[in-house]
Amino acid sequence: MRLSRSLAPLALLLSATSLNTPASAAPATAPSRHLTGSDLFNLEVATDPQISPDGKTIAYVRKSNDIMTDNARSTIWLIDVASGQQRPLLAGSGSYFSPRWSRDGSRLAYVAAEGGAPQLFVRWMANGESARITGLPDSPDSIAWSPDGQRIAYSMFVPDDGPKLGQAPAKPEGAKWADPLQVIDAITYRFDGAGYFKPGYQQIFWVPADGGAPTQLTFGPTNAGAQVSWTPDSRSVIFSANLNKDWDRNLNESEVYRVSIDGGTPVALTTRKGPDASPIVSPDGKLIAYVGYDESGKAYDDTKLYVMNLNGSGARALTGGFDRAVNNPVWSADGRSVYVLYDEHGSNRVARVGLDGSVRDVASGLTGSGLDRPYSGGEFTVSRDGRIAVTAGDPSRPSDIAIASGGSLRRLTRLNDSSLGAKVLGEVTKLPVTSSFDQRPIDAWMVMPPDYDPSKKYPLILEIHGGPWSAYGPTFSTDDQLYASAGYVVLYANPRGSTSYGQAFADEIDKNYPSHDYDDLMSAVDAAIATGRVDPNNLFVTGGSGGGVLTAWIVGKTDRFRGAATQKPVIELASFALTTDFAAAFSPGWRKERPWEDPQAYWKYSPLSLVGNVKTPTLVVVGSEDFRTPVSQAEQYYTALQLRGIPTALVKVPGASHGGIAARPSQSAAKASAILAWFERYRQKPAATTADLSNGASPATAR
Repeated sequence: MRLSRSLAPLALLLSATSLNTPASAAPATAPSRHLTGSDLFNLEVATDPQISPDGKTIAYVRKSNDIMTDNARSTIWLIDVASGQQRPLLAGSGSYFSPRWSRDGSRLAYVAAEGGAPQLFVRWMANGESARITGLPDSPDSIAWSPDGQRIAYSMFVPDDGPKLGQAPAKPEGAKWADPLQVIDAITYRFDGAGYFKPGYQQIFWVPADGGAPTQLTFGPTNAGAQVSWTPDSRSVIFSANLNKDWDRNLNESEVYRVSIDGGTPVALTTRKGPDASPIVSPDGKLIAYVGYDESGKAYDDTKLYVMNLNGSGARALTGGFDRAVNNPVWSADGRSVYVLYDEHGSNRVARVGLDGSVRDVASGLTGSGLDRPYSGGEFTVSRDGRIAVTAGDPSRPSDIAIASGGSLRRLTRLNDSSLGAKVLGEVTKLPVTSSFDQRPIDAWMVMPPDYDPSKKYPLILEIHGGPWSAYGPTFSTDDQLYASAGYVVLYANPRGSTSYGQAFADEIDKNYPSHDYDDLMSAVDAAIATGRVDPNNLFVTGGSGGGVLTAWIVGKTDRFRGAATQKPVIELASFALTTDFAAAFSPGWRKERPWEDPQAYWKYSPLSLVGNVKTPTLVVVGSEDFRTPVSQAEQYYTALQLRGIPTALVKVPGASHGGIAARPSQSAAKASAILAWFERYRQKPAATTADLSNGASPATAR
C-alpha cells in the first residue's frame, strides 16, 4: 500500500465530530467553554524547581507552547517565596533550562540554547550579570556545583569514529556521493527519542566556574553520564554508571564510582548485582546515599534507599521494610536524614527517611510535567532550613510550583488560571472498584463530561495506562479532558501490575502479562456502568504502549466495546523482543527465555494470537519514529485486521517517538481528535424523538 493512501485516514479523522459533519460548517462565534485542541497551545507547565540554599528564592523552568513553531519553549523564572511574586530571569528568544544554585546561593548556573549548541552559563545574582563559561560541541547535562564554588561538573557526549568495515573508493573533490555506510556492532544501537546512536559515549567533565578549559574525568567505550555529586573537599566526584565492557548487554546494571578531579581510574564503591544510582554525599562527607535493588530477574523491582561510608564500606538499606519504590535522594542539612520521592496510590509524596530507617511524609500532592495523560509524577528540592519546593497540580490544572510546610502546600504560581479559568472542565471523581478475579480493591477514576446532566447516560471511554509498571492518578490530562468535552465519561484505573501499591501488587503480572489485569479493567467498566451514568451500549477503549497492548488484548477477548483505538502497541512479543530499544533487558525481565527458546509462551502473551476473535472496529495509532514499540508492531496489527475485514485505519504521527507522540501540541490535539472521530463512527445514537422527526431529522442508526 502506498504511503499516501495509508495516511489518508489521518486527514479524514482530524475532526472531533462525526465524519458526516460538513466541511463548510461555520466557525464558532465565541471561544468554546470546553477544552478544545487549540487550547493546548495556551497551556504552561512548571518543572525543575530549585530552591535557593537560604530558602528565600525558587528558580524553576517554565515550559510554554509556541503556536508558530508547534514546540515547547523553556524559560527560567524566579519566585520570591515570602511574597509569591515571580519574575522572568531568562526568557529571551532561546531555550533556558537546568538552573542550579551554587552552595552559597550567590550564583546560578544554567544551560542556554541560543541558536547553536547549548552552553553552560553562570549568573551572578547580586548584579544580574551572566557569563558563558563553555564553548562545547554538544549539550552539557547533569550539572553540579562543587562545594567550594570553584568548579562545575557536567556530562557531555563525546563522539568517536565508530566501527569500520572496508573502505569506499576515493571521492573526487566536489563530488556529491551517498552517505557512507552505517556500521553497527552494538546490541543497543538506538533509543526512543534519541534515534540511532551516533558513535561515541557520554563522559563526565568539570570546568572552572568562572570559565576556562574543561577537564575530562571519564574515558573509554562506556557511558558515564548520570547524576554527579561532589565530595565536601571539592576534590572528587561521585557518579553512577556501568563501566564494564559488556555494559550494553546489562542495561539494569550500574555501580557507584568515585574519581578524582585530577584524573585517574574511577574506583567502584558498590559491587552487587543490580542497579545502584543517584548517589549523593552527606554534608559532612562521611556517607553516600543512593538508590537501587538486588537484581531478581523480574521486570520490575521497587528501588530502595541505601547509605554507605564514603569508601563504599558498611552499605545498608534504610527503606528495606518500606513497601514502596523511593527515588531522588536529597540529604537534610544536618545529615541526619534523607529526603526521597515515592508514589502512593498514584500520587507522589516526599518523605524524610531517618538513618534509623524511619519514614515520615513531609509533602504530598505532587504532580509531574506531562500533559496528555494523568500519570503520577513530581519533582522537589530542599533548602538548608528544610523548606521544600515541589511541582504540584490537580485534576483541573497542570503542575505549578508550591512550597511545602507544616504538612500542607502553598501554591506559588497559577500558570494556567488565565487560559483555563474560563473553561468548564470535566470533574474527576474516585470510583470504588473490586476485581471480579480475586476481590482485590482497584483504584479507578472517572472524568465526567463538562455540564454533566445526571438524568442522562453517557458513552464511556476506558483509557488504559502504559508501562505496564507505572500508575495514573488524580491529575490533569489533556486527552481525558478532550474526550470528556466531546461528551464521553472517561474511565481510567490502576490494574494489578501498577506501581505505587507495593512489590506484591506489581508482581501480579510478572511473566504473566496481559492476564488478570484484564479482569481488573472489566470490573472497573462494570463499576462505572453501575453508577447509572454510563450507557452500557456505548463503550469504547483506548490506551498507549502497555495500554495499547491491553486494548488489543481486550478486543480479542470481548465484543462489548463498540470501538477501540490501540496506540503504540506491542502486538507480537517475539518480534518486539528483538526490535525494541531495550532488547538487551527484555530477558530475563519480561520473559525468562529468549523467543527461540519458548516460542509458545511468547505467542501466548501476544495480542496477535487473539486477532482471529476481533470483531471490534479498531484504530491503530503509532509515532513514525517509535523505537520502544516499533512501528512494525502497529503495522502487523493493522494488516491482520485488514486481512480479516475488520474496520480499521492506521494513523502515523510523523516524526514522533514513543515518548514524544504528544510532545507537539498540534499532533497531540490531532491524535485525540482522530480517536474521537473513530469512536463517533461507531457510537450508537439515541433514537430520534417524534419532535425531532417533525423537524426534519431522520431516525438515528448505529454507525
